[in-house]
Amino acid sequence: MIIVDEIKVPIKRLQGNSEIPLPRYMTEHSAGMDIFAAVEREETILPGEWKMIPSGIEIALPEGYEATIRPRSGLALDKGVTLLNSPGTIDSDYRGEVGIIIINHGKDPFVVNRGDRIAQMIVQRVCRISWKLKERLDATERGIGGFGHTGEND
Repeated sequence: MIIVDEIKVPIKRLQGNSEIPLPRYMTEHSAGMDIFAAVEREETILPGEWKMIPSGIEIALPEGYEATIRPRSGLALDKGVTLLNSPGTIDSDYRGEVGIIIINHGKDPFVVNRGDRIAQMIVQRVCRISWKLKERLDATERGIGGFGHTGEND
């Protein structure tokens, strides 16, 4: 595997979570690392309900980076479970526990057990911008076309 860019990121396991795996890539070419639930006991999320699920970790991203927390596609497809604030953002100056807000859009209760894979994390560079106020913007072929204007609807 060719590693294009690798950074070392400090991570801390919170007390009582030594057996919870650290976030990890599940395949050689995965973009996201799976995050594991650090619930103390089984948590049931009823249809239409959401809960904050602890991960048992804190991270210290370097300045210029962010982590996004995203749903796991298998949970979405199989159970109708996703993340309420997707993607969630972890800024480089945040030092609290990584929390996962899971919502159950499915028909059945969804049970989260300790150590379950519940989300994925992608760490990436952040580009900061400064605004340049203009009276007029460059024209494009698309112009002001909004939703559904980037291609034909099949």
